[in-house]
Amino acid sequence: MCLGQERVWPLDVFDASCQSCPRLAQFHEHNRGRFPGHVNAPVPPFGSFQAALLVVGLAPGLHGANRTGRPFTGDYCGDLLYSTLHAHGFASRPQSLAVGDGLVLHQARVSNAVKCVPPENKPSLPEIKTCNRFLQHELALYAPRIILTLGVVAHQAVFMALGQKPSAFRFAHGAQHSLAGLYVFNSYHVSRYNTQTRRLTPAMFHQVVSEIRNALGPA
Repeated sequence: MCLGQERVWPLDVFDASCQSCPRLAQFHEHNRGRFPGHVNAPVPPFGSFQAALLVVGLAPGLHGANRTGRPFTGDYCGDLLYSTLHAHGFASRPQSLAVGDGLVLHQARVSNAVKCVPPENKPSLPEIKTCNRFLQHELALYAPRIILTLGVVAHQAVFMALGQKPSAFRFAHGAQHSLAGLYVFNSYHVSRYNTQTRRLTPAMFHQVVSEIRNALGPA
């Protein structure tokens, strides 16, 4: 086991050499010249292999996870996510700085609907569908009790991975959906845009994670 929780994931859950989406593979190649210090490759999930909670975001940020190699790490998005997880007993510290920083998630894992950084942070529908097989295997293999989806794309990807029609489960901040003993909680994405415009406030996000903590029981 490595420091933090950066461990080797099965290939059906994550493939670091995946080039199934030509546009995303080309974007990685382009960025290797522009940002040689970045990972510029698919970013694996992070956290406990026995997590009751799975947090699913959109995709790595160009100078965030695409730089550091850990979801929601290296840019503003992770500040609210990890500080809130820490406040509710899901993380050993309130900040995620870099791979190997010693951060440990308790009962939780963080992943993305699309594992590669997309141009303009906008994956296409075919790219979301192509990458969905990894999320599908992750859900089947590790069977979380609760999934927290950050934004509409993550919400739709999760229900796609569960073999359900996303249109049958309406996304709304604070909404909860039940499916055969699995619960899906919705939140607006913890992006800088959402927090700066006050579409999502820290109090709003804390409320969602607090409800998840209450549903799972004490840390």
